[in-house]
Amino acid sequence: MNYCSHCGSDQLEFKVPAGDNRPRYVCGSCQRIHYSNPKIVAGCLPVWEDKVLLAKRSIEPRKGYWNVPSGYMENGETVEEGALREVREEAKARVEITGIHSIYSIPHINQVYMHFLGQLEGPDAFGVGEESLEVRLFTEAEIPWEDIAFTSSVFSLQRYFADRKRGHHELHLGQLDYPVRATETDD
Repeated sequence: MNYCSHCGSDQLEFKVPAGDNRPRYVCGSCQRIHYSNPKIVAGCLPVWEDKVLLAKRSIEPRKGYWNVPSGYMENGETVEEGALREVREEAKARVEITGIHSIYSIPHINQVYMHFLGQLEGPDAFGVGEESLEVRLFTEAEIPWEDIAFTSSVFSLQRYFADRKRGHHELHLGQLDYPVRATETDD
């Protein structure tokens, strides 16, 4: 950070502000504290009968790999609205959210993934969105596990199929504590 986004001053210092416990950029001119917080990634795993809908990415990172449709939230939207927007953008899917499925933290890149489950409106209630090369329904046996883009998608898929075998769905909390690959980010 080179300039204060509040007053435009270049008098920034990276320090622990009074009453805080970690360093932040503090403007020496207007005293504004500039916080840097994790990004929320909202997504939805669409379900139709015994299948789940995945999208093959047409953009980096991990172009050509499959993922649960998800992306960064926009200002002014709820997590559910963000998840529905992302599933429409990536998979043109028409879904009804049925509940929160997983919360997956990746602290080393400051991201938190929130994946919902969604019921597709029908077996053809989806299409290829601008950020996807392909979109398709998969049974558990058909999931291309080696070609899943992100650990957050692997986590959600594994927990979904385990829940389905048990006959009930619950909220799953997970995290990646160390870098697996330098491209573990989403758009």
